[in-house]
Amino acid sequence: MKKIITTIIFLLVIALLSAACSDTVGTKLILKNSASNKISVNFRATLITVTSGETVILNDIPKGTYSYETTFELPSGATSWLTEGAISGQLDFTAGTEFLIVYSSTLIDSIYTISASLSSNTDLSSGDTGGSIIGP
Repeated sequence: MKKIITTIIFLLVIALLSAACSDTVGTKLILKNSASNKISVNFRATLITVTSGETVILNDIPKGTYSYETTFELPSGATSWLTEGAISGQLDFTAGTEFLIVYSSTLIDSIYTISASLSSNTDLSSGDTGGSIIGP
């Protein structure tokens, strides 16, 4: 009986240690679309469509630096457009990194303006070496 309990404890310790060493532990990208029309985000060679009012969460992203690019649908009545903020860029994922991109828009005088706001859970004041935002 002691041998079985020892074996079970040993296997649990190995499972916990291997989970702690994973390159994807707690990584997340959250895309929240508060813009008037749908947006599409090209991330890791996948096109992710997010309709207006929807939030998409991508979990367990492998450690690394990835670029993203946003395309958007113009609403009826728009004759031109402007983009502001983090419409495209690069994200550096390490274990525990979470990024949130929030999209919003306005339509004034037939000009559609789409904005993207990017934030992360990285503590920039402590010298944390967690994920980071690279470039514009």
